Amino acid sequence: MTTPVDTLPVIGQRFRGFLPVVVDVETAGFNAQTDALLEIACIPIIYNEAGQFIPGEALHAHLHPFEGARLDRRSLDFTGIDPYNPMRMAIAEDEKMALKRIFKRLTEIRREQGCTHCILVGHNAHFDLGFLQAAVARTGTKNQTPFHSFSVLDTVTLGAIAYGQTVLARACRAANIEFDGKEAHSALYDTQKTAELFCHILNSWPQMLLDTSEQNP
Repeated sequence: MTTPVDTLPVIGQRFRGFLPVVVDVETAGFNAQTDALLEIACIPIIYNEAGQFIPGEALHAHLHPFEGARLDRRSLDFTGIDPYNPMRMAIAEDEKMALKRIFKRLTEIRREQGCTHCILVGHNAHFDLGFLQAAVARTGTKNQTPFHSFSVLDTVTLGAIAYGQTVLARACRAANIEFDGKEAHSALYDTQKTAELFCHILNSWPQMLLDTSEQNP
């Protein structure tokens, strides 16, 4: 049975049925086909009872480099990640298992929110999408991924429009969101801050009433 449009959670109507999910990846280079994906974090965006966009449940994983992955020393020095640090290796997950776990939970949240797909939200979003898609291809999880294959929402663009800033730290500070540069380049921290920025911009946007009786099928 199809759920009537006017009983869906509002987030299911706001973005044409897409559930925004903020994603950040930390990698061992810039080539999604050859360089290791080392960390991924995802935070779905939902509405609260007051009608405000808020970050939802955070999903996060440290990943073992895939077999044959390239590890660029300059990228590792920039992020501060040591893939073979014993403490990191103790909590790191197999890439396929971690993606399946994250995708499963995102699919559950997507359904709860009455959405048809997840849409990736990121700061320089196509970078994150490229590494995510490469990992999906490597792990054979195409049937599990809830993300739209090419559409994204980018906080670089939104930050430039709202605050004249394209750097995440500067856009956050312009929005009066605390940003600790020492914590940057952790996928979870950057995702949390990108999610806060995205919600702040949306919540500051001129309120638009959605006529659910005229929604496109």
